[in-house]
Amino acid sequence: MEPAARPDSKAAVVIVAAGRGERAGAAEGPKQYRAIGGKPVIRRSIEAFANHPAISPIVAVVHPDDHALFAEAAGELCDRVIVVEGGATRQDSVRLGLEALRAAAPAKVLIHDAARPFVDAALIERTINAIGERQAALPALAVSDTLKRRGSDWTVAGTVSRESLFAAQTPQGFPFWPIHAAHMKAHHAGRTDFTDDAAIAEWTGIPVKLVEGSPDNVKLTWARDIEMADQRLSGTCFPDVRTGNGYDVHSFEEGDHVWLCGVKIPHTKKLSGHSDADVGLHALTDALLATRGAGDIGTHFPPSDPQWKGAASKIFVEHAARLVREAGGRIANADITLICEAPRIGPHRPSMTAAIAAMLGIDPGRVSVKATTNERLGFIGREEGIAAIATATVVYPGDLPA
Repeated sequence: MEPAARPDSKAAVVIVAAGRGERAGAAEGPKQYRAIGGKPVIRRSIEAFANHPAISPIVAVVHPDDHALFAEAAGELCDRVIVVEGGATRQDSVRLGLEALRAAAPAKVLIHDAARPFVDAALIERTINAIGERQAALPALAVSDTLKRRGSDWTVAGTVSRESLFAAQTPQGFPFWPIHAAHMKAHHAGRTDFTDDAAIAEWTGIPVKLVEGSPDNVKLTWARDIEMADQRLSGTCFPDVRTGNGYDVHSFEEGDHVWLCGVKIPHTKKLSGHSDADVGLHALTDALLATRGAGDIGTHFPPSDPQWKGAASKIFVEHAARLVREAGGRIANADITLICEAPRIGPHRPSMTAAIAAMLGIDPGRVSVKATTNERLGFIGREEGIAAIATATVVYPGDLPA
């Protein structure tokens, strides 16, 4: 039989901090004790709850080797916290934290990962208010990314509908005795495969209500997460705006069309090249690669490689754009100038702009396609070929390596 819960409206909290955080770089120590904005991660998490009027008591579950680290990180807040040694897994640590609250017998309990230092008072309030006598509360955000299922050979096996899918956060809130009993049941059953406490609640039939999470309530998992959190709090994360230039030229040969900026245009000649010889897209590819210091188009698509013979140049642009995005870059603008006497570019400019915008995944308003002649001078003036100049502007995170 469950002991009576305290009649007040306060909620206890268990802050889980017994992990090693090896994905964040074990050599620098557990991530929960690293400083962000001049203060340890766990200190910020404790402060969020210690400063909330509806929270009491606070339990911190730490690794047996980390008592000194915790005392140094928590400082004067040590007097506000019940410190408990954790177990071999997060699930064990939560169970031990709940055990430490048996005497207090709170009506409600929150379970929070110490590595989420940006939890705010409003989120804590929403979660507490959604906890019922037999109902848990789970802060979550709707999944916005397209989800793919991986096949055994690492190819895409299918697209997963993101409708009704949510990403779980902490703190997760529960009526105390039901979640305590659920953890004990899982422990005695030898179940250690639950990925969060809401999953244990679901397993034992406790309804879990979704509440609005916070996009700021990120979990610090990797070393980069900690670096970005530090910059965010220190006010030193400035955008890194980079501009790259590209130039290309192709001569004419016999044919009946040219490819320019992704558009096929009827003409009395065609451009000579190993691929489709789209001079505009080749210049744009080089401009994008330049913002990453990633060489030029020939570095990534050697003309000596037969697989690129006759290839559509949009492949090259999309590859360069992917490299930019993988580095956290945002393409702010793409500007292409085509230099030729013929064909006329004006009638095809809207189609070119739309094609490039689609390749880059940006708004057409961020794409400029212009054309000029060479005033009948030089090889362009003699209609022996077409040249193109491209400029790309990309905004990278302020911590991108030089």
